[in-house]
Amino acid sequence: MQYLPPYSPDLNPIEQVFAKIKTLLRSAAARTGQALEQGIRELLDVFAPAECANYIRHGGYGSSG
Repeated sequence: MQYLPPYSPDLNPIEQVFAKIKTLLRSAAARTGQALEQGIRELLDVFAPAECANYIRHGGYGSSG
């Protein structure tokens, strides 16, 4: 039997993305629901495909071959 490793937010790609989004949203200082929604839309364009691939690879989900 093989046990799963303990959960680690450091190896979860979505946690890394959320951390970056939260940091960028704080610096944007959106104070209304509409401003927050617009800020999120704009921030999603900040993530390049290569950066997303790096998050996934860092979490151990990269291709093995």
